[in-house]
Amino acid sequence: MKKVILITGASSGMGKETAKKLIHEGHIVYTVARRIDQMQDLLEMGGHPIKMDVTIEADIDSVIATILKEQGRIDVLWNNAGYGLYGSVEDVPLDQARNQFEVNVFGMAAMTQKVVPIMRKAKSGTIINTSSMGGKMYFPMGAWYHASKHAVEGLSDCLRLELKPFNIHVVVLEPGFIATEFGSVLLNQFENINKDSAYRNMMDKIIEGTKKSEQPGGSSDPKVISDAISKIVNSNKPKTRYKVGKFSKMMPWMRVYLGDAAFDSIVMSQM
Repeated sequence: MKKVILITGASSGMGKETAKKLIHEGHIVYTVARRIDQMQDLLEMGGHPIKMDVTIEADIDSVIATILKEQGRIDVLWNNAGYGLYGSVEDVPLDQARNQFEVNVFGMAAMTQKVVPIMRKAKSGTIINTSSMGGKMYFPMGAWYHASKHAVEGLSDCLRLELKPFNIHVVVLEPGFIATEFGSVLLNQFENINKDSAYRNMMDKIIEGTKKSEQPGGSSDPKVISDAISKIVNSNKPKTRYKVGKFSKMMPWMRVYLGDAAFDSIVMSQM
């Protein structure tokens, strides 16, 4: 069945690769991101790219109005927009931390609030929220990113129960290491952190590990995400969670079953 799908954060990486697959499958795919120039290939494929910032309500209202005018419905919302903010809790300015939540949590919530009434009226729909394996475990220097993804997990669980009576599915996507721009963005952030930081040695270890994940074999191809999203979109009864990509199952398992002390020791042994 052809579905009307709205994807945020679709200018690169997981969002873009998945949009291509869904367009190829025959779905009507609206892709939104701030960098519309990077979505022209999706337009040429038959997609519907629109410039939008998830932190600007007027942008969201305009996109929703456009889709309803052109299609009359929204069957699937994939809240995929987000980024990782790294640095110690002591060093990261709070205005940057607030923006992390504005994009990763409140942007997702704003999109959801606009789309849910449409799905309720139709008595059907699927909302996919991108969390991370980092929403179930943690690394030092990633407190604000992990906090935002833990929030996505909690919000999604409550939302799932709230929307169950209306036949709206809420699915949490928990990627592991995926070959996207995430690593390069993280490395650029570290370049701007105070070289005299008390956490410099720890940051250097994180940088080293990130560079390894950027090498061939260090991360999973975004195709594993596009395959998972396709499965969710085309399912009448999707699972509540999809752990996809390198380390996505192993690391959260270690966090739960080894306990705090053992997991902390393993993580710090790499620092």
